[in-house]
Amino acid sequence: MTEIQLLASTHPDWTEAVLADFDAFLIDHANAEKKASGMALSMAHHYPDKPEIVTAMVDLALEELSHFRDVVRWLVARGLQLSKDVKDPYVNALREEVRTGQSAYFLDRLLVAGVIEARGAERFTLVAGALPEGRLRSFYLAISRSEARHHSLFTQLAVAHFPVDLVTRRTQDLLEVEARLIRELPIRAALH
Repeated sequence: MTEIQLLASTHPDWTEAVLADFDAFLIDHANAEKKASGMALSMAHHYPDKPEIVTAMVDLALEELSHFRDVVRWLVARGLQLSKDVKDPYVNALREEVRTGQSAYFLDRLLVAGVIEARGAERFTLVAGALPEGRLRSFYLAISRSEARHHSLFTQLAVAHFPVDLVTRRTQDLLEVEARLIRELPIRAALH
């Protein structure tokens, strides 16, 4: 198991909302990349006894920070600036599913990150498909491929530390919660 198969697709109205307020989407995207880099660094710091986690998360943090830099360049080119971070109801709701206990917490943290990356890959692909030919579309195609690699990374790390059947079952549980969230949360010009 290396890929996460989302159980619900993003509603087409989401893409329309993003295109209708692309500046707001870009600002949110920058904040999401910054948070993703911070999350990866936090995991590296939290698991110093797991060198494969540290190495993977440092690499991921650098890649996410590079994405943050790239999105900031798009912001500057459009005369926009970063805004104060806003709590992400989607991410926060998924994080509430993380169980306590050392082993369960570790597994859930990996899988929740993987699910978030899988949704990001799907949504960046939708954005790229809706944009006209050009540099911005190419950028979002590249970002979508990167996010797809990221969600595979998290499931690979989970399988390296836990039995495949456990990873599969827990992933399914989280995907059911995630599908409900996608259907219930309001549509906005934001990644999640």
